[in-house]
Amino acid sequence: MSHVDIDDALWDEFHRVVNMTSRELSEWLRVRSADEHSEEFPDHAGSDTGRHVLAILQKRRGDLTADDERVMRNVVDRIRAQRRDDLEPTAGQDHWRHRLMTLGHDPLKPAS
Repeated sequence: MSHVDIDDALWDEFHRVVNMTSRELSEWLRVRSADEHSEEFPDHAGSDTGRHVLAILQKRRGDLTADDERVMRNVVDRIRAQRRDDLEPTAGQDHWRHRLMTLGHDPLKPAS
């Protein structure tokens, strides 16, 4: 895979809207994938996008690929569509919060 040069604006915005740490996201994906009878292996837990966000958080900027860049733009757009610009802590329905957390954004976390 060839590495791409991620522009500053995308890098900054992705890390602004993805407000969960890699550890928090990893734990969340495992919780979401577990049910009373089974639990996914950690590297298979969560949605494809959630796992990809986790992988991006664990990489250095210089190691990102074009596919990573595509996912970063998609995640920023999806979170922005649901949160607008303020990103202030906002309570909402559980399924809404859980859907955002799967992308790495906890709407109850204070903006940093």
